[in-house]
Amino acid sequence: MRKITDKVFDRFKDETGKAYLKFEDLYIAVLLVYNDINKLLPGPHFDPPSKEEVRALMQECDMNLDGELDHEEFVKFVKRLTKDTFIIVSQGLIITLAVAPTVALLTKRTTEGVPGVGKVVQKIPNAVYASLVTLTIVMFQKVAEAKAI
Repeated sequence: MRKITDKVFDRFKDETGKAYLKFEDLYIAVLLVYNDINKLLPGPHFDPPSKEEVRALMQECDMNLDGELDHEEFVKFVKRLTKDTFIIVSQGLIITLAVAPTVALLTKRTTEGVPGVGKVVQKIPNAVYASLVTLTIVMFQKVAEAKAI
């Protein structure tokens, strides 16, 4: 997340020559941060907050009460703004990376008794089978996300 905040803040610093963000620039910066989050992180699409939410959080994060956010204030602002986003992404990753292999191994044991398929499934190592099923689940999640957008 620090890379995203640094990149966005530096972009405004380079364009304006100022090392702070006023509200209008801050809101545009928030949109850019959410754009990067949606491009880089797996999981559902995350909508940016409203201007009112940004304004309220800006007032909380503006430590020197000058109506502007410097670089460190901006980093803290984005961390607070996106904390729930990372919880959702983490939960999705845990489900995909922990639950999917377990389900795969249970499925493998079940399909080993199916005539015709069972012998083929028995020959596939557990690690390979779990990886294939996990990959399939991830692909289905991506397709579902693409359809939702």
